[in-house]
Amino acid sequence: MLDLDHIYSALNHTLFSVSGQAVTVGGLLLIPTLAVVGFWVTKYLVRALTSKLTSRHTDPNIIHLLQRLFYVIAICIITITALEIINIPVTAFAFLSGAIAIGVGFGAQNIINNFISGWILMWEKPIRIGDFLEVENAKGVVEEINTRSTRFRRVDGVHMLIPNSKLLENTIVNWTLVDKLMRTSVRIGVAYGSPVKKVAELMRQAAEEQEGVLTDPKVQVIFEDFGDNALIFDVNFWIQSNVEGGLRMAKSNIRFRLDELFSEHQIVIAYPQRDIHIDGSLTLVRDKVK
Repeated sequence: MLDLDHIYSALNHTLFSVSGQAVTVGGLLLIPTLAVVGFWVTKYLVRALTSKLTSRHTDPNIIHLLQRLFYVIAICIITITALEIINIPVTAFAFLSGAIAIGVGFGAQNIINNFISGWILMWEKPIRIGDFLEVENAKGVVEEINTRSTRFRRVDGVHMLIPNSKLLENTIVNWTLVDKLMRTSVRIGVAYGSPVKKVAELMRQAAEEQEGVLTDPKVQVIFEDFGDNALIFDVNFWIQSNVEGGLRMAKSNIRFRLDELFSEHQIVIAYPQRDIHIDGSLTLVRDKVK
């Protein structure tokens, strides 16, 4: 049979002391147990909170922020509880904390900068999950905002990890910051002599027929210019979309429809051409074959 007195004595055996407080074997063995149970309970509570907020259609950015806060608070509680169990006062780490702070100040400035930037992004929400961004030459959708970096999916499907500080320090185009309304245009040139009023009417018709094009603001057709080879027209319209693909598809559909309408009404889409005028007489001289 197991000798309980020997087990109890072994667990209470002092390994070392910190600030006059004895650290026992049992205390050290209790730390991983507490950590595992604490993280399991935290994960369960976070999952339950997320499910409840999702069912209420809460903003995903708020859910993400609450998840991060919950994990940070849980880690702090688990750490303090573990120190109390093994009789180590938090003040014993004052000197160590100061040394770590100095080391962080010199060697981990970028990490701390990105960490703080991540919390600013989650709190102020200048960039949110699901926003369509233009970062330098890349366009895509924000999928996740972490404490160090933001996961960004480009329109070609490639994932990018962008440091959070870069999103705050540089100029970022957020196409969906306020709403998902986007304005774009389709330009076309028709041959000189075409009925311009009819051209404008057909361009407006082609845009208004497309699904997703808004009626307010109204579709607007602009006679842009007398070009070198064509009469230039622009049709401007608004569409509700959170990705660039929606705009491109709408513009493509309008071009298809314009080609059909112009063919039906014998309106010629212009192409580059040059007229050559020859002044004077032209004499052709044929060399004699010797």
